Amino acid sequence: HVIEGLRRYQVHTAHPGYYGLYNPRPNFMGIMADTITAAFNPQLAAWSHAPLAVEIENYVLRELAVQFGYPRDVADGTFTTGGAEANLTAVLTALSYHFSKYATDGLAALEKPPILYASEESHHSLVKAARSCGLGTNSIRSIRTNDSLQMDIDALSEQIRIDRAQGFAPFLIIATVGTTGAGAIDPLMDIAAIAEHEQMWLHVDAAYGGAIVLDSELSYHVDGIQLADSIAFDAHKWLSVPMGAGMYFTRHSRILNETFRITADYMPKEGEELPTIDPYTHSIQWSRRFIGLKLYLSLATAGWEGYRAVLRHQIEMGKRFREELMRSGWTVANDTVLPVICFLDQEAWERNDQHFALIVNQHLLSTGKVWLSVFIIHGVPTLRACFTNYDTSEQNMKELIHLLNEARSLYYSQRAHV
Repeated sequence: HVIEGLRRYQVHTAHPGYYGLYNPRPNFMGIMADTITAAFNPQLAAWSHAPLAVEIENYVLRELAVQFGYPRDVADGTFTTGGAEANLTAVLTALSYHFSKYATDGLAALEKPPILYASEESHHSLVKAARSCGLGTNSIRSIRTNDSLQMDIDALSEQIRIDRAQGFAPFLIIATVGTTGAGAIDPLMDIAAIAEHEQMWLHVDAAYGGAIVLDSELSYHVDGIQLADSIAFDAHKWLSVPMGAGMYFTRHSRILNETFRITADYMPKEGEELPTIDPYTHSIQWSRRFIGLKLYLSLATAGWEGYRAVLRHQIEMGKRFREELMRSGWTVANDTVLPVICFLDQEAWERNDQHFALIVNQHLLSTGKVWLSVFIIHGVPTLRACFTNYDTSEQNMKELIHLLNEARSLYYSQRAHV
């Protein structure tokens, strides 16, 4: 009954016709890894309780940190439940780094109100992070974006200048690699230069788009990510493992310890004399499951080259989809190398039609064949398709084009009779 209920009462994100949010089909080894983890149920709070599991996670974290351009000898990190926890970790570590009394005395000990900066297209988990750590939402400066929906560098610099003049303490800039709505990549090199000049912590939310670093032919799009103080990344997005498999990376090898270090008499002491770290002293979490196995086994099976092939396939599918759309009289409204396409019928785009995308998408969903979302760009609702499934083929893509053209014709036919 449960399996039948799940078949009937959920969006099937593993289907090749799912073009929605970043929820890819999980790979077989990832599924097996979660089964093994559930059966053995290792407890990763203390190293001594699950030394192999902890060391496997540490190995995976180091190898991925190197892919992001961090030096192997200084890179540090931890697995998280997802990007939201990784972003919260970034806010907490940045506060600990910039304000020495924050960890012991909290915000009340700070002489000036701390301020963080992110683009207006950034993920809303930052709002939760600001609330959770006591900063409040008024501590967030939402920086306007340019025509490509990237953070506006001039606006960022000016807002920091204004805040300093008004007695605030700017401490954190959050850039995004692959915004949720339009897949925009913020100009990392420019933002890194500002962060260095202003002596601020730079965090890059690369939960989705960060996987592009695995492809040497495309990684230049995220040049500058190696300069970030910390990075958030989700393997359960573009690396196709089951949820949740988030990660937080930092180039400051002691900051996690300084932020989260705590001792408790009831915790196991067997590993205290060894050059190891108990995970509970290194992250927000205490008791937790073996998150890293699903990525370790997936990498052991596919290798970096296997993942590169999957990324290239999806990027190529996105490129072909854009070309087919334009040949069929659609307008692509966003500009990104990532396979995230926001689009609208050309006539609807030119007249700022507020209803086209919503009605057409409602029709598409009613077919039960595909799942798309709607995203507003420059005030106009657009259709949004993301190629996130490694099994989505050119045939699937052409079926989507056919359904789109069919839904568009139906929209204008019904409109003509109103």
